[in-house]
Amino acid sequence: MKIVPSEKMSLFEPSIFGDLKVFAKEQQAKGMKLIDLSLGSPDIAPHEMLRNHLSELSKKPSSYGYTLAASNEFKSAVARYYKRVNQVEVDPSTQVIQTIGSQEGLVHLPIAFCDPDDYVLTTNPGYVAYAAGISLAGAKPYYIPLDENRGFVPNLQAIPEDIAQKAKLLILNMPGNPVPMSPSIEYFKEVVEFAKKYNVLVLHDAAYSEFYFTGDRPISFLATPGAMEVGIEINSLSKSFSLAGARVAYIIGNAEAIKIMSRLKSNLDFGIFDPIQSTAALALDHAEEITANLRSTFAERHHVLMNGLKDLGWTVAPSNGGMFVWAKYPYDINSVSFAFKAIEQTGVVMVPGTTFGSQGEGFMRLALVQDVELLKEAVERLKTLSI
Repeated sequence: MKIVPSEKMSLFEPSIFGDLKVFAKEQQAKGMKLIDLSLGSPDIAPHEMLRNHLSELSKKPSSYGYTLAASNEFKSAVARYYKRVNQVEVDPSTQVIQTIGSQEGLVHLPIAFCDPDDYVLTTNPGYVAYAAGISLAGAKPYYIPLDENRGFVPNLQAIPEDIAQKAKLLILNMPGNPVPMSPSIEYFKEVVEFAKKYNVLVLHDAAYSEFYFTGDRPISFLATPGAMEVGIEINSLSKSFSLAGARVAYIIGNAEAIKIMSRLKSNLDFGIFDPIQSTAALALDHAEEITANLRSTFAERHHVLMNGLKDLGWTVAPSNGGMFVWAKYPYDINSVSFAFKAIEQTGVVMVPGTTFGSQGEGFMRLALVQDVELLKEAVERLKTLSI
């Protein structure tokens, strides 16, 4: 029997993350000590309070039924968190929905709002899940240039009028992955004005909202006047609370958009394990206590890696937050080849910029997921590159 994939599968190429992992393991088998800065998986364990809470609830026989959707406990905790840290008030019963991690929510969301051939506005480079979701919906991506002179924020003025008229969805991510640009209230006001003018739903991916190293926390898009009329925000507990494997996130904002997404979700899954939901609620209610250590740790890592790469002659995108460093290397070689050369010669595993779009050529994304001493060692090793 011949197993034949659907035509839609032609849209999904094998992930380069797998190829990097295989090659890195081959080098490791030859004696190379690896320093893996590729995957943005938190290396800091969840707070002991969260581990204990999850453990105790998991012992209860009553914990193992279908939850079907987000619990009232979880939705209320999200609403309290947003009011406390972002000064944004929402109705937990109508303006909060849970997703099985932000990846699942991001990939499925365009299906709920976009018809085939509708345009989705996003960035190049941008997080890989956006492209996957657009493809599943049969929509068309339009990639907004990242304006380096404005701190790599997407330039809405560069979107052609005919594209803007056909757009249904605008996806933003600040601080971003892979480019950790920071938002401003002035920029978000521009986004709201654009969305109202063209009747475009805004999705702001706020997965790195707790990763800020100087000054005030990043602004929630929903804190912008008028944003609740045009937008929703997705956030995850994966990074900020080191609950990546638990797969728990949420979308918050415009009630009608949440209602539509809820209808889709009710046909896709039966909810998240209740002990995970309760643990996530506990994390949100103790966010300030838990995330203070995260920021202190990542701020130091951020400083060491950014300055180290600059000293090597790399051009580093300026940032005051996020979980990654986005940097242009000073060699005449394409980014995929450079990534494999770096592993082979130094054992430092990075993600080539073209993973996130054609405009990532010449760049590397480095995740701040190793301790300071290993980051210093990574910089020293990169000094020895022979290209």
